[in-house]
Amino acid sequence: MKPHPTRSRQINGDGRRGVFSRHNAGPSLRFRSLCKVENQEENQAKPPDAPAGPVDRPDPAQSQESTGQNASDSSFNYPIFGEASAAADAQQDEPGRQDTANEPVEERRGFIKFLCAFFGTLISVTPFGAGLWSYLDPLAKRNKRGSGSGDGFVRITSIDAIPADGTPAKFAVVADKVDAWNKFPNVSIGAVYLRLVDGVPKALHTVCPHLGCFVDYRPGHGDFFCPCHNSNFKLDGERVKGVSPRAMDALEIEVRNKTEVWVKFQNFQPGHSHPVPVS
Repeated sequence: MKPHPTRSRQINGDGRRGVFSRHNAGPSLRFRSLCKVENQEENQAKPPDAPAGPVDRPDPAQSQESTGQNASDSSFNYPIFGEASAAADAQQDEPGRQDTANEPVEERRGFIKFLCAFFGTLISVTPFGAGLWSYLDPLAKRNKRGSGSGDGFVRITSIDAIPADGTPAKFAVVADKVDAWNKFPNVSIGAVYLRLVDGVPKALHTVCPHLGCFVDYRPGHGDFFCPCHNSNFKLDGERVKGVSPRAMDALEIEVRNKTEVWVKFQNFQPGHSHPVPVS
């Protein structure tokens, strides 16, 4: 008599039930496939020195409980996605708290920006101010001469050095030469002709008004002569003949301390019919 096959049920790892026969029927194809996959997974997870044999599969419910307990006992508690989202929403719902935490940082950043802007402006303005001062300062001192009186007069000589017979004498004008940026002390800045007329000194510029050549005194002719274009002038500077557009330029003169002869020396532009001072 053929024995009746006894069937039993076994719970698989995924919760499904597999049916197999303990006698001649043998396991079904589906059950063998599932068992093969599970055995491969268990072999991969099992340590190399684990003993071979059947492995007790834990209950899924118990596994979840133990996993949750271990996770709570661990020092590295990572929130799940739902909890992280809830925490992020809670932080977004509290804008005042986040703004309060960022206030000190923003204040420090604003102060640092202010310092950078202040020192940057100071560094950029300092060279500009120094350059402006160096440009304007020489212009303010342009007409100052150390050996002069401050009003443009320069001491030339004493009245005793001028010939008493009215003959013109040429004297150098020595003063501090100051241009826009440089100062040269005690240099010759020009020359003048001085002569006495009834004991009163008179001064004439030595430059011809035509093109700026130097005028010579000719004792034999008793006149002034420009060798550049043959212009002639009387002893008082009046033009006699030639191409000069005007007479010789007369200069202001003063006698100070009874004997000192001071002349207000000034250059004039050539080529004009009337004197035009050089600025």
